[in-house]
Amino acid sequence: MDIRQLKYFIAIAEERKISAAAQRLHLSQPPLSQQLKAMEEELGTILVERSGKLLELTESGKALYRYALQMTQLMEEAVSEVKEVGNGVKGNLNIGINTLFSVELPTILHRFKAMYPHVTYKIQQNESSRLCELVKKRVLELAIIRLPLELDDFTVTHLHTEPFYFMTSHPNPDFEQGTSLAKLTGYPLMLPSTEGLGVHYSILMAFSAQQIKPNIVAECSDIPLLLRLVSSGFGSAIVPETVIAQLPERGIYAYKITEPHLSAATGLISLKGHHLSAAAQHFMELIHGGK
Repeated sequence: MDIRQLKYFIAIAEERKISAAAQRLHLSQPPLSQQLKAMEEELGTILVERSGKLLELTESGKALYRYALQMTQLMEEAVSEVKEVGNGVKGNLNIGINTLFSVELPTILHRFKAMYPHVTYKIQQNESSRLCELVKKRVLELAIIRLPLELDDFTVTHLHTEPFYFMTSHPNPDFEQGTSLAKLTGYPLMLPSTEGLGVHYSILMAFSAQQIKPNIVAECSDIPLLLRLVSSGFGSAIVPETVIAQLPERGIYAYKITEPHLSAATGLISLKGHHLSAAAQHFMELIHGGK
C-alpha cells in the first residue's frame, strides 16, 4: 500500500460514495473501486460496507482512516520541509572558522539569521590547515581561513586583508605612529600561529625579506592565552588587526606595524566540484554581496 492509495481511501471515507470520491480525485469510478478492492485484499479485511446509498467504515476501515490521515499529513510536512531545506529557508549551515576570525563572525551570522531565521548552525573553530582537511572530508561545507595556504582543491573567495600589530605589556611612545619590524628585534616575540600556517608564514617571510632574524620565544594559537601571556610580560606578540578588538582594557599596548608587505589575508573556501547545500550557497551570496 502506498501514499497514493491512502489518499484514495481518505476520499472514499470522507465522501462516503465512490462516485463522489472519484470526482474529488479526478478519477473515473472503476479504477477507484479497483484500488479499494486491492487494499482490502492486501490487508485481508473489509474496509467499507454499504448502508443504503452511502458507504460506512468498518472498524478496520476506521483504524486505517486514522493512520491514513497521520501518514498523509507527515508526507505533506516532509515534502514541505525538504523544499524549504532545498531553498535554504531551513537546513543547517556547516562552517569552520579560523581561530583568529571569531571577532567578525557574530556580525555576519546576525545578518544571515535575519534573512534565514530557521537555519541552524554547526560552527567549528580551528587552525586553517585543519579546517581545510575538514572541508576536504566533507565534515564542513565552508571555512573561513587565513592565507596563504595550498588551496588547489578549493574554490576561494578573498574576504579582506588587514595589517599586523605589535603587542607588548610596556608602552613605547616611539611606536605611537607605527613601528617597523627592524625595531622589534630586541623583543622576545610570540606568534599567534604555528609553523606551516598562513599567519606564521607571512610574519617570518616579512622578517626574512629584510634579512632580520626575529627573537621568537613562543608560538601560541590560543588567543586568550596569548593575550594573558603578553599582559603578564612573558613576551610580546605580532598579531593581525582582528585580535586587537579582543584586547583587555588594561595591560597591553598595541602598535601598528607599518611594513607595506606584511598583511594578513582571509578567505572563504569550499571544495571544488562538490554540491553545496542551499544554506551554504546563501551564506556565500551574503559574503559576496558584502564585499
